[in-house]
Amino acid sequence: MTRLNIQKTYKLFIGGKFPRTESGRFYSINDSKGELIANMCLSSRKDFRNAVVAARKAQSGWAEKTAFNRSQILYRLAEMLETRSKSFVDEMVLLGLSKRKVEKELEKSVDCLVYYAGWCDKYTALFSSVNPTASSHFNFSVHEPTGVVAAIAPEVSPLLGLISVIAPVITGGNSVVVLASEKLATSSISFAEVVQNSDVPGGVINILTGNLAELAPHMASHMDVNAIVTARGALINGLENEIVSNVKRNYDWSKSIDIHNPYKILDTQEVKTTWHPVQTSAASGGGY
Repeated sequence: MTRLNIQKTYKLFIGGKFPRTESGRFYSINDSKGELIANMCLSSRKDFRNAVVAARKAQSGWAEKTAFNRSQILYRLAEMLETRSKSFVDEMVLLGLSKRKVEKELEKSVDCLVYYAGWCDKYTALFSSVNPTASSHFNFSVHEPTGVVAAIAPEVSPLLGLISVIAPVITGGNSVVVLASEKLATSSISFAEVVQNSDVPGGVINILTGNLAELAPHMASHMDVNAIVTARGALINGLENEIVSNVKRNYDWSKSIDIHNPYKILDTQEVKTTWHPVQTSAASGGGY
């Protein structure tokens, strides 16, 4: 008797779990010969809302972790991705990508995680400042996470594209809801398995699959999303009013060819400025 292989089921990744889309809809991904590779969940507005709820619940705890701890967790992600490299290569080759290109993409994906792991406990020292004042005050500006970020991964580079939008967002203490590549989504959900088995708290990274035209308006109008970043070009025309309705940040990373860029961390940061009076001493004629 010939044994039938058990086909992998690709679901969504929300709150550290793998639910099916609440709508029950799906779309097919085929190989170059037109043969079915997988049926992917076609995410709905409800799926996106559920992901935002999970991201909001997890964000404060993630931001409260020490920067060094976040660094350790991102490095652990890189370690786990490295150990599963063969399965990722095989999976992406099925999508019609060349093995050489896939192996290079996997190396860059691991390097990207290591790069941002190194920035977790350094970017505040570099970008924060002590500001000059004309009065007897100290004035400090420091960076804090903006909160929940909706991200749109590029259509190409299914793994590297996904990681390159996730890494700078979570480095700064934000949580993220990311829409993966629509046509090359299988490796994105496989990466979610790496995330689930790492030390990343559930809800910090949420990965959806589906259609950008359907989900972009919900990303723009959702009042609990603090920022939107896209690596797939500008958002669909006509969404500007929805984006500014709750003063969302909106950044287009599709024109940045350098995935190793600490300034991307700042795009999802808020600047907090604190004034502190200088205590003078009558005896010494000065003070601090």
